[in-house]
Parts: sequence; C-alpha cells; structure tokens
Amino acid sequence: MLTNNSLILSKKIRKKTLEMVHKSKASHVGSCFSMADIISVLYTTVLRISPADIKNKNRDRFILSKGHAAAIMYALLGELDFFPKEELDTYCEDGSRLMGHISHYVPGVEVSTGSLGHGLPIACGMALAGKADSLDYRVFTLVSDGELDEGSNWEAILFAPHQKLDNLILIVDYNKIQSFGTVKDVLDLEPLKSKFESFGWVVKEIDGHSHKEIEDVFKLIPFNKGKPSVVIAHTVKGKGVSFMEDKLEWHYKSPNIEQLEKALKELDLQ
Repeated sequence: MLTNNSLILSKKIRKKTLEMVHKSKASHVGSCFSMADIISVLYTTVLRISPADIKNKNRDRFILSKGHAAAIMYALLGELDFFPKEELDTYCEDGSRLMGHISHYVPGVEVSTGSLGHGLPIACGMALAGKADSLDYRVFTLVSDGELDEGSNWEAILFAPHQKLDNLILIVDYNKIQSFGTVKDVLDLEPLKSKFESFGWVVKEIDGHSHKEIEDVFKLIPFNKGKPSVVIAHTVKGKGVSFMEDKLEWHYKSPNIEQLEKALKELDLQ
C-alpha cells in the first residue's frame, strides 16, 4: 500500500516538474527525474516530518545538496501540502520564493543549496547537534555523483565516522552523468563502495528506481550502531521519459511544447 502511494507520488511530481521547467524555460529535468523515486519513498514511508509541524525540534531533516534539482523537490513539497500547490506555477519567476536553486524560504526546505558540496557538511553539523541535545531525529542528505568531486564532501566523509554519527544517512544519486560528461570521464569515483568503507561508513547499494528496494534499505538504518550510513542508489538520468533517459543534454535543456506533450503522454502510460 505504501509502495503504491510512493509510485503515484513519483508520477505526479515528474509530470508537474515537466510543466514547471517548460513554463519557466529552466531545466535540470534529467537530474530531477533520477531522484524522483528516492524522495517519493522517503516522504511517504521513511521521514518523520509533517507539513503541519515543520519546526518540530525532533523532526527528521532532509537536505537536498544537489540544489539545482529544486523543481522536483518543490513539486513534492507542494503535492504534500507544505505550501499551496498553486504556488508551483511561479517557479523561477521574478519575486517568487521558488528559486531555480533550492531555497530555505520555501516551507519544508531546511537549507538553501546550489554551490555543490555544502549539503553533507551541514548535515554532519545537524547530526552532531542532535547527539549533543539527546534528540533522536535522523539527518538525510542527497548528493549527486558529480558532486562527490568536491573536496568539502570528503572532509565530511572523514568527519562523520570520527564523531560516530549513526543518525546521519547519505544518499548518492549515482546516475553516472554530470554537467559536462560522464562521471567516469570527468573524474571517476570508482571503486566508490570501498572508498566509503575505508573511511568508516557502512554502505548499501540499491536500484534507485525500485520503490521496494528503497523502502527496504531505509528500514535498516542505522546499518551499524555508531557508524554513519550511505546508500549508493544506482539511477538513470531522465528516468521515466524515453528520450531523456541517459542523455547528457537534459542536464540543461528545457522541453519545448512538442517534447512536453510527448513526455506527459509517456508518463500517463506508465
């Protein structure tokens, strides 16, 4: 039942994101679609947070570190009533709080991100504060694979096990494509799993589009008491629309009206 809810949500937010980026002539739709299934499962089955009580001090925290994928995060928060859904139509307009990179002015967004490599260090601080205050919230942060080229991430990856932050969960959206090419060609991350393990993290690898695998892995956190957890989610850039899948151009390209209609039709058939 819960998996069905997350599947319905993931389709809704993909469709709304398409409409938003078409209207605003913005993009990053490929990056949005690779994480759509992960956040849909998180917000329907995992995170302890309510739109009616978003400042509860013991709420789980979610940080979207790949801030350029803001559109689908806004679509999800609007769909779940963190703010009026009608506001989604102002995405990227002058004066709107729904900025092109995610903004903490939007209810449900913990921190603004955009410059890459900031989300995980902030998440470490939040997790450490939770320990210091004897609160049992968890801190989740989602990073892109290309973002792991940033040195600030590796400082945080060294820091978290040292502080025994088992309330910290890092999710890597591993779609294998970054802004100017494949991750393998730009700056290869492999062997990624053993790198995390050598830094003292406990690692699980999943299909980042299987709602069952996503739901099942988060039931296991913390994977080991006293250690931070990382989920390497293997994903597909542009997942859900055939002509966008695994295509570098959809990192920046905005769909025209014909592409919008074709994409919406494909999603309706799924």
